[in-house]
Amino acid sequence: MNSFGQTVGATVEGWSERSRPERTVLTGNYCRVEPVDVERHAAALYAAYMQTPDARDWTYLFYERPESAELFYGYLETLAASSDPLHFTIVASEGGQPLGTAALMRIEPVHGVIEIGSIGYSALLKQTRAGTEAMYLLMCYVFDKLRYRRYEWKCDSLNAPSCAAARRYGFQFEGIFRKAIIYKNRSRDTAWFSIIEEEWPLIRTAFEIWLDPDNFDPVGRQRRALAAIRDSL
Repeated sequence: MNSFGQTVGATVEGWSERSRPERTVLTGNYCRVEPVDVERHAAALYAAYMQTPDARDWTYLFYERPESAELFYGYLETLAASSDPLHFTIVASEGGQPLGTAALMRIEPVHGVIEIGSIGYSALLKQTRAGTEAMYLLMCYVFDKLRYRRYEWKCDSLNAPSCAAARRYGFQFEGIFRKAIIYKNRSRDTAWFSIIEEEWPLIRTAFEIWLDPDNFDPVGRQRRALAAIRDSL
């Protein structure tokens, strides 16, 4: 209660504006998350995306899939030049091949809020330990290194795989913003998800248990699902 008898939010003791994310390298056991580099990443990343014979993986992205190496080079130049969104390439530890991209975006250091988005996983990255670890590494960077309070995930409400991925990673569904965006000449209702700092320690532990090699059988199948591990905690 304030001096006027009004109910107000809790005081945030010792708060200070957070640092902006940098073009840094995040290294895990299965992948490396590094700033987009056109010269080093373009050819292999284009080849990885072309493993899918059509553009269905780009339906819910703001960009159309570049259908030639030249167009892809220009697309990656746009990503590399941007600071918000700040785009990263996900590189497999085994073989060192770039397999996808993701970005930290809508960066608000004053409030300690940041979004993960523009996630473009190739077929070679989907449903892999590297793909999950990349999300874990970015969360560690945001919460443990930069000490942000809130980590957001937003997507087209019709994008069922993206909504399922958000829930799998531990994001809480917050609601639908109706007619929030027009993109590709389509109206988008946006589904909002978030993780807040109080939830992060449990979510981090679940990721670490899931990523442990002992959680996988000899042919690489998970023994326990990430959500099941989180529920058990």
